[in-house]
Amino acid sequence: MEFSQSDFDRLLLFEHTRKSAEAAYAKDPLDADNLAKWGAALIELSQFQTVPEAKNMLNDAMSKLEEALSIDPAKPDVLWYLGNAHTSFAFMLSDPGEAKGYFDKAADFFQKAVDEDSTNELYRKSLEVAAKAPELHKEIHKHGFSQQQSGDGGSSASANAKSSKKKNKSNDLKYDIFGWIILAVGIVAWVGMAKSHIPPPPPR
Repeated sequence: MEFSQSDFDRLLLFEHTRKSAEAAYAKDPLDADNLAKWGAALIELSQFQTVPEAKNMLNDAMSKLEEALSIDPAKPDVLWYLGNAHTSFAFMLSDPGEAKGYFDKAADFFQKAVDEDSTNELYRKSLEVAAKAPELHKEIHKHGFSQQQSGDGGSSASANAKSSKKKNKSNDLKYDIFGWIILAVGIVAWVGMAKSHIPPPPPR
């Protein structure tokens, strides 16, 4: 996997956030905001991993976010992050039935986030997109997404290239939606961390 400079910068930012949250957790394990930041950073970092590593990281993210909810059950941002973690995990599963279970959980979390903050456009949009996720999953996996992600799709990649020209237009929208989900997670997580980032004191 090749990284652009902006990808690398994001990787460093979220890795720093993860380490900071881990250190803060050791001092105060009941800080729901810190657990939310930790979970959000893990969701972001999962995008830079292989599929097996990403699944482990997303499971860890879900665990941190559920811990945050056990401390403060009415946090819409945590509910929204959990929806995104379940969505991301579902897209990595090749079995549609198994993926549907995660998509259903994601939709529940998005609905709860909307219930807590109905004015948030991102929460409402996520809930709308969640309804289309199983169909999108089917399309992505039909075109060899899981094989490419796990690195064993060499021969099918050239076969797909010949037929993909015809399907490009219909696929563009689907991949845009998938990209939007990932981008939305990144923007919200980044804004949340930027707000909470306290600059270091000036040197004396």
